Amino acid sequence: MRAERAEKSERAERGGGSGRPVFALFRDDWGIPHVRAGGARDLAYAQGYVTALDRAWQLHVERHRVLGTSAAFLGADSAGWDGLARRTRLADTARRCYERLDAGTAAWVAAYAAGVCDAFADGVHEAAPEFARTGSAPEGWEPWLPLGVWLSTHLLFAGFPAKLWRGELTRRLGADAVPLFATDGPGTAGSNGWLVTGDRTASGAALLAGDPHRFIEDPGVYQQIHLATTTAGEEGQGEAATDVVGLAVPGVPGLAHFGHTGQVAWAITNAMADYQDLYRERLRRTGDTVEAYGPGGWEEVQAHTETYQVAGGEPVTVEVVETARGTVVVGGPEAGPLPGEEEDAEAANALALRHHPRVSGRLGFETLPGLLTARTVAEVSAAVDHWVEPVNVLLAADTEGGLLHRAAGFVPRRPAANRLGPVPAWEPGNAWQDEPEPLPEAPAATWADPGLAVMANERGLAAPLGTEFAPPYRADRIRALLTARTGWRAGDMAAVHTDTYLASARPLLALLARVDTGPLGEPARRLRERLLAWDRHMAADSVDAARYAAFRAEVVRLLAAHPALAELTGPGGPAHADGYPPVFRPWLFATARIAYALESLLTGGPVAEPDRLTLVARALEAAAGEDTGQPWGALHRLAPWQAVASDEEWPAVAGDHDCVLSTSSLPGVTHLFARGPAARYVWDLARRDDSLWAVPFGASGVPGDPHARDQLPRWSEGGPVPVVTDFARLRHVPLPTPSDRSSAR
Repeated sequence: MRAERAEKSERAERGGGSGRPVFALFRDDWGIPHVRAGGARDLAYAQGYVTALDRAWQLHVERHRVLGTSAAFLGADSAGWDGLARRTRLADTARRCYERLDAGTAAWVAAYAAGVCDAFADGVHEAAPEFARTGSAPEGWEPWLPLGVWLSTHLLFAGFPAKLWRGELTRRLGADAVPLFATDGPGTAGSNGWLVTGDRTASGAALLAGDPHRFIEDPGVYQQIHLATTTAGEEGQGEAATDVVGLAVPGVPGLAHFGHTGQVAWAITNAMADYQDLYRERLRRTGDTVEAYGPGGWEEVQAHTETYQVAGGEPVTVEVVETARGTVVVGGPEAGPLPGEEEDAEAANALALRHHPRVSGRLGFETLPGLLTARTVAEVSAAVDHWVEPVNVLLAADTEGGLLHRAAGFVPRRPAANRLGPVPAWEPGNAWQDEPEPLPEAPAATWADPGLAVMANERGLAAPLGTEFAPPYRADRIRALLTARTGWRAGDMAAVHTDTYLASARPLLALLARVDTGPLGEPARRLRERLLAWDRHMAADSVDAARYAAFRAEVVRLLAAHPALAELTGPGGPAHADGYPPVFRPWLFATARIAYALESLLTGGPVAEPDRLTLVARALEAAAGEDTGQPWGALHRLAPWQAVASDEEWPAVAGDHDCVLSTSSLPGVTHLFARGPAARYVWDLARRDDSLWAVPFGASGVPGDPHARDQLPRWSEGGPVPVVTDFARLRHVPLPTPSDRSSAR
């Protein structure tokens, strides 16, 4: 009854000829928004409005990142991204993809954008202090912008800059060196996900759990939200009712990655697929036109200039060039040869990016409305058949016992060389074929462990689709934990989410065990004994975990300084090569690459085994001499990205890159971490309100709001908060008025 009275009250508030869709907003004890509206489009409008209410500053930043105008109020640190957004024609691609949506999906997306616009018109942004600090204000929200936010968020998700790294690696150390570094690198996003069937749970129904690993941003990249319609069919005959809880991407309608409708739940991880290509282009200017050398000879291409502003600096002008292959992201018609190219007429002087949304005008948003009303895994699978990018591995389960484990997205079919590095644009054999690669699926009867499926970016289901995958450590550890017992409940999954065992320490410790102790000083001997006896858990309160991390960092630094790797790490290394825009340097930073490939480099590669043993001994001495006795958490703290940096002190967190609790620092560079669980979820198919979730900060993106940081202690310690979907247990809040902007929070 409380929910019904609130809804009548809301209708009264929003009525009176305003012309706006009617909806009701509720919140739980954690400030998480629960939205109810009459039909699908009204619900999309409401989601947009509420997202602007809670995340106005975040939406403002995302809009300008799409347009390539963020440096105008954020300064020089954002200029590199703005240049890339313009050179890739990101906003134009979003418009193109929006125009190709079917009418129903386009109207649904436009309704979300209208909700954002109306919220800004109501002044919801006035509560966010960042606007005043940067002297900026929201300027609307175009209907195509949600597609732009998705493109902006995922443009670098597939890691096409890694092809620059592999090209440099081949040029400097030879093709044999490429497999040594064929692991997920410092710029990669990943995830854990697992599905436990009813045979292994206490309830007899499936549990689906996991955590997406992304760069931690404040406000968070995921938004907890509950979306429901009051009736089915208000906006058209046959419209299905919606009642779904999940993790939304602010700026994008629906729940693309993680959701639970009560009857079916789904979750994804990064498939680590390779679906973007770089083409080596020969460009020249002839009069007022730019030409590229393609398979049929010289051809005119699209070219124009754009200028963007930089706060505190000079305006920047970029030339936007698009060939038949794609948009130019490196070099140009007046640029010299690409790094490694000979100085002659045959040299390539540019690289063009080809990716499916730009080629086809398709992004896969047709998937999103279908997910919101899905009731079975078959309906989830049918919805994601439309998906384009990023390419994901998906798990789903329903209350009827249905199970799903498949890949989703578009992977072009082309030669294997395209996956490894830049290929010549003028060779016709490097073109994409008409049909994409087939997407693998694993029926439950084929699962290696009956009643259990795990996805952790390893070389598993999606192996035919990619080149670089995560080591198997996380996946193996999750399987070991889940197969050790039965009777799992939702609350038990925190022990899996927060597991800190670091199996990847084994190769380095095995080498340490072989070090001759005779020449070692006494502190180094003691440290060696402690590390060899260590339980290999990267617990926040573990002093030995900190000692291992310090020792590993010294090994990485000494490897980076070794003559065999000097071509990668010296002043002339890839990160310093002329011609590559600074925005790509994280993928070209050799020390970080060495850290992530440590196992391969300690068991093979260009550094001879005697040198490895000597190097490990030297690293041990150095680490012993700097031992402070601090625990791991004192060193390993969160360092989130903020568009406007604050001076907050961030918490100590357990884990490491290859732990299930994957909190990725850069060994040899810093112990701070910026990549980790961007959310956690446990979807319970027995009873949805027994599900659990958490995000790094809170539901609100407004500094000082009671729900801006209330989940941070739980998230940092691995504890979830409850999922509540019963509207009778929620607090109705009025929508904001010009006199009270905070009432809806």
